[in-house]
Amino acid sequence: MASKQRLDVQGTKVDVTNLNKIFYPKAGFTKGNVIDYYVRVSPALLPHLKDRPITLKRYPDGVEGMFFYEKRCPPHRPKWIKTTKVAKSEGGEIDYCVINDLPSLIWAANLADLELHTFLHKAPSIGRPTAIAFDLDPGPPADVVLCCKVGLWLRELFDTLNMQSFAKTSGSKGLQVYVPINSAATYDRTKALSHALAELLESQSPETVVSKMQKSLRPAKVLVDWSQNDDHKTTVNVYSLRAKDRPTVSTPVTWDEVDAVSRKKNAADLVFEAKEVLNRVQKMGDLFAPVLSLKQRLPSLSAVQKRKS
Repeated sequence: MASKQRLDVQGTKVDVTNLNKIFYPKAGFTKGNVIDYYVRVSPALLPHLKDRPITLKRYPDGVEGMFFYEKRCPPHRPKWIKTTKVAKSEGGEIDYCVINDLPSLIWAANLADLELHTFLHKAPSIGRPTAIAFDLDPGPPADVVLCCKVGLWLRELFDTLNMQSFAKTSGSKGLQVYVPINSAATYDRTKALSHALAELLESQSPETVVSKMQKSLRPAKVLVDWSQNDDHKTTVNVYSLRAKDRPTVSTPVTWDEVDAVSRKKNAADLVFEAKEVLNRVQKMGDLFAPVLSLKQRLPSLSAVQKRKS
């Protein structure tokens, strides 16, 4: 296979290079396989990327090589790559890439952007998150099985608040829970609410849950990481590959699947590689689609704090 090819993607010319380069040595998964996965999953993936500033996490020599984050959209980008300005915490602005179409997605994959890390807001409404996100991170020897138990507790909490929630694997070792909003809400409100809910879970199950970030508190517990709800934080996007030994994917899962893993204690049942994810999307559709459209009102912070007391 030639080291460089020019693809015609929906009428846009996109250069791809080194398609035979091995990116996941233990799986024999090449750069061409990475691009092929993103092309095939794009009907489900692209709506979740639309208008969201993205941080590129690039692995030019594959998952066993060095990687780097790239917030500023590369100056050598094609003219058809869209960008949006995001304010820096220390002042000034950064032009982030926006991946709204298949040519842009292939371009990013060709840059070895294995992982897609997006904000919870869309441009131009960069102060308005469209969802609340929780990253359930197990402290060894705990694993995703315990995350599933905590995830079910979190779901029950939101059920009592009359809000629907949706789960996905992190593609790494944990579980993530998203609660769609898609209405007027600020990060100040979502961050305060998510923090209060994490503390509530910790007060109810202190032997299992921790809400503080210190690593010394995490062994054998699940960190309910509420800090993702911030206008300067990005989170791995649904359907993104992860840079692990094998091409695992951040995969939407049903609550029935989460419950089954919690009961059967088989962590491997929530590990999905690229090929499996494509099969799941074909059979089940996009389980995360409601996160894009479901409008839900935030409960008051006092309602959550009363539960804690």
